[in-house]
Amino acid sequence: MNTTTLMRNHFVLLLVLLGWSAYAQIEEEPIDSIAEKMIIVEGDSIFRNSIDLDEVYIFGSLKFTSYKDKLRYYILRRKTLKVYPYAKLAAERLVELNESITKIKRKRHQKKYTKEVQKFIEEEFSAELKKLTRTEGQILVKLIYRQTGTTAFDLVKELRSGWRAFWYNTTASMFKISLKEEFRPERIHEDYQIEDILQRAFAAFQLERQASVLDFDYVQLTDKWGPAESKK
Repeated sequence: MNTTTLMRNHFVLLLVLLGWSAYAQIEEEPIDSIAEKMIIVEGDSIFRNSIDLDEVYIFGSLKFTSYKDKLRYYILRRKTLKVYPYAKLAAERLVELNESITKIKRKRHQKKYTKEVQKFIEEEFSAELKKLTRTEGQILVKLIYRQTGTTAFDLVKELRSGWRAFWYNTTASMFKISLKEEFRPERIHEDYQIEDILQRAFAAFQLERQASVLDFDYVQLTDKWGPAESKK
């Protein structure tokens, strides 16, 4: 090791020790108006005076006008937590599919690849999806729109054909499920409740966060609807 390198290493070590010394004495000697406490983030070689944090929501207490409303909310919560992972997965698969298709030049090969992805998804998840109740299925349709910005009907129409989408929607209608349902928390109170359930679950690490592609502000929604109570 040459003299220049040795001096540089000693200088870096001195900086670190001085930084630690200043941090250790912070309670006894206040930092003056010029000096700043610097922070070393693990895995980052840059000294910082602040750390970027994720956005944090302060949630209000849940309030209900009756036991019936409270029960309805917690049933909605249980169903939402159950089906959200499927909607998240649908969004991820759609992104993967679109990214892969753009790399395939020939239409015939694109069609073949799309069918292979469809078959994989159906074989992997159809058995589980068949176990969903009617209301769980409708919540899933709404959450798919939340995650993709496209209705389940249009996804089927795009990936398969308009005729298949028509029959899918007709079959779903027999069970009072519309594949054309959208997610509109700014207009529909139950949709806001679903969003509130998701945000609380994200904050509690019960669900893995995935941002919605829709343009709405949860804080503004809360100001509009108030606490996540059931409203008639």
